[in-house]
Amino acid sequence: INVALLGLFAVQHSVMARPAFKAWWTKIIPEPLERSTYVLLSSLVLALLFCQWRPMIGIVWYVHDSTAALALEILFFAGWGVVLLSTFMINHFDLFGLRQVWFLWRGEEETKIGFKTPLLYQLVRHPIMLGFVIAFWATPIMTQGHLLFAVATTGYILIALKFEEHDLVTLFGDKYREYQKQVPMLFPWKK
Repeated sequence: INVALLGLFAVQHSVMARPAFKAWWTKIIPEPLERSTYVLLSSLVLALLFCQWRPMIGIVWYVHDSTAALALEILFFAGWGVVLLSTFMINHFDLFGLRQVWFLWRGEEETKIGFKTPLLYQLVRHPIMLGFVIAFWATPIMTQGHLLFAVATTGYILIALKFEEHDLVTLFGDKYREYQKQVPMLFPWKK
């Protein structure tokens, strides 16, 4: 059941993110609503995953040392902090589709943000995903269910980023190719 739930999220999240799906979807709904419906449906699938997740409580590791446990907990919160801060660096409201809906509601033409690489985006191309990986793995108590979630989501992130990178090259061309040469994809060390 847990694997099926993770698979459902991966399929929904990936299919709706592809340009071909977006082109089809925006024939049904106004283009400014595409991103917000994507986020809404992804959130609903995540809610289903959370509600239907089956506990797998066997302990894989337990960090007994209080200093090491505290360090892992700090790293966990730092990971979520990286996620949140990274969304604001590229425009939090655009990322979640709110900016597009605001322009539609006001009857104004949306101004495109374009390609930019602020702060953490100069260290890695996908700091949001790096934050997720850190948050999913940094724990003093790793249960079997948590491990399944961490392995599956990390695998999904690594696969999905390949598709995302392809789409970004298609969208931004040589500008993104140069960015790829200069900045590592996920982990902040040079190739």
